[in-house]
Amino acid sequence: MKQGALKRVIFLKFCYFSILILFISCKNETNKPNKLSLDSKQATEVITSTKTTSKKIIFFGDSLTAGYGLDDVNDAFPGLIQQKIDSLQLKYTVINSGVSGETTAGGKNRIDWVLSTKPDIFILELGANDGLRGLPLAETEKNLQVIIDRVKSKYPDTKIILAGMQIPPNMGPEYSTTFKNIFPNLAEKNKLALVPFLLENVGGIAALNQTDGIHPTAEGHSILAENVWIILKEIL
Repeated sequence: MKQGALKRVIFLKFCYFSILILFISCKNETNKPNKLSLDSKQATEVITSTKTTSKKIIFFGDSLTAGYGLDDVNDAFPGLIQQKIDSLQLKYTVINSGVSGETTAGGKNRIDWVLSTKPDIFILELGANDGLRGLPLAETEKNLQVIIDRVKSKYPDTKIILAGMQIPPNMGPEYSTTFKNIFPNLAEKNKLALVPFLLENVGGIAALNQTDGIHPTAEGHSILAENVWIILKEIL
């Protein structure tokens, strides 16, 4: 056989051999599990598991809940309660849904959006801005009732805690007394747990409030957290 013909035969054998190896490799890969897909599925299951085993506590309120004026929102009382929960290794995640300046009417308008996440516990802290602005208290009570009704209607098994509030007598003693009574009345009517006065041992104490005299300092928020925890721990 001539040298050129011999080279062509060797080349063809090499090509056939390469094709055979490629075919076998492809067949083996087809039988292997898709590692990327498997890892993605496992990751999803871990995330889902974490979400389902961690119950939700929504704090729905105004600037007190939002931590107005603090350097770190985690220093607000909802964040401090999350720290307490974590220290006790309880499976609850706190969601801070506080909006500075929020009135009960504003809360009523955004409650449906907030309830896109199911809360196991819903802590309602609204009304202070209504009182400070001298808004009609019948409307304040009505708005709070609407919020309570919407939570109960969508999630009947959700536990609701109502944070009681008081205001200075600037609007007159009758107005401030009527305002104060809204919260225990609603709690009794709807069979809710009640924090009698969120700002107990903080309201009116200059050292525990910022320069505006209304919003608590970080130290003040630690007392607010204790006021809420007294009621919340019984439900947890």
